[in-house]
Amino acid sequence: MTRFELLHLLVSQARANGFEFRKWYIAKLGLPWETTHQAVETLCAQRRYYALLFSHEFASTFWKAGEHITFQVANQTFTRRKADGTIATVTRKGYTRRSTRPDAWRYHLRELALAEEPLRYMRRYLRVDEDLDPDDDQPSSPIADHQDPPPQPAGNPPHPKIALVRSRPS
Repeated sequence: MTRFELLHLLVSQARANGFEFRKWYIAKLGLPWETTHQAVETLCAQRRYYALLFSHEFASTFWKAGEHITFQVANQTFTRRKADGTIATVTRKGYTRRSTRPDAWRYHLRELALAEEPLRYMRRYLRVDEDLDPDDDQPSSPIADHQDPPPQPAGNPPHPKIALVRSRPS
């Protein structure tokens, strides 16, 4: 998946959750609006997608309030005083925690800031049809492997094969 495709899907998922991309683009970047395609190309080409990814408006709509999240709690080591007065070192193993929080987007923004590659972090939370295909034996995305996508035939324009997976109504 190319950077453009990934950004387009991220914007599409956020828009499906209520993000007003056009309003954000004009207000935050100060650029004139032409089309969504052109706006995503601008974000991609000029590396302005960091402004989008770290935007509170984008994050709070991409990760909806009250949505079930899973996150990793790291290993912890600390000292404490025992009842007899001696100092002991306590080591706790890391574990996976699942939670439903109204401010899950804040957690994800912190993790995104710590991630070496923010787009790869965002890709983990993108619900796309290719994730649902159990027969897909192809290697991971070109972004992950730092490879160029396979060339397209000269006469045929590339068709997007990846679409958002809509949440089931509950």
